[in-house]
Amino acid sequence: MARDRLTPSEIEQALQGLDGWTLSESGDAISRRFRFADFASAFGFMAECAIYAEKIDHHPEWSNVYRNVDVSLTTHSAKGLTELDVNLARYMNKVQGRH
Repeated sequence: MARDRLTPSEIEQALQGLDGWTLSESGDAISRRFRFADFASAFGFMAECAIYAEKIDHHPEWSNVYRNVDVSLTTHSAKGLTELDVNLARYMNKVQGRH
């Protein structure tokens, strides 16, 4: 099930394919800073990711200041990382190239 917590080895393997993402010290979240040319590009990225997040019913913790978008992903109901977090991180990496 997508909401089952990943094991440490599954997390390590997932991070190898997630450019730019780092594991929190507590091991229960991954984070990344995305940088864009300007505010409009950053906001466009967030809008596109928000539509996908709503579709999969998994929402990021994020903030935006000018051209930077800081993202943290975790699954609160699982008290750690799940495949939902990995899938959303992959999607965000893909979307970044369009903005």
